[in-house]
Amino acid sequence: MQQKSVDVWVGLFVIFGALALFFLAFKAGNLGGASFQASYPVISKFDNIGGLKPRAAVKSAGVVVGRVGAINFDDKNFQAVVTLNMDERYKFPVDSSAKILTAGLLGEQYIGIEAGGDSKNLVAGENIKMTQSAIVLENLISQLIYSKAADGKDSSQ
Repeated sequence: MQQKSVDVWVGLFVIFGALALFFLAFKAGNLGGASFQASYPVISKFDNIGGLKPRAAVKSAGVVVGRVGAINFDDKNFQAVVTLNMDERYKFPVDSSAKILTAGLLGEQYIGIEAGGDSKNLVAGENIKMTQSAIVLENLISQLIYSKAADGKDSSQ
């Protein structure tokens, strides 16, 4: 009888462990916490989106106000076209700006929205005109190296 009790507890522990791993996988993949709030699409174009992925957060003042819906490529302007599904509860002025930011030093990327001052708000399908692309760490390092090399070259003359 005691062996059956131990087997039941071990089984429950394994099931709860599997459920916890499943939940963690959904959270890590930004699949958990699906929002059923009404949303409206807003378009923004970037020269470089870095590692931005669909379902990435769209934040303003640190609050999630939407999610990245789709990422496409405009082969006429050679830019990434990012569709933002903004939560219907949050309205932003038409002169708002969007930039791709990184959570932490090497964390996941998200879009930050800075509200403008216009009295007219963005509506479904409108474009955010002022955008700032992702900062690519490799480009920063190469710029630092080239500037240091140029400084060394100038001081030797």
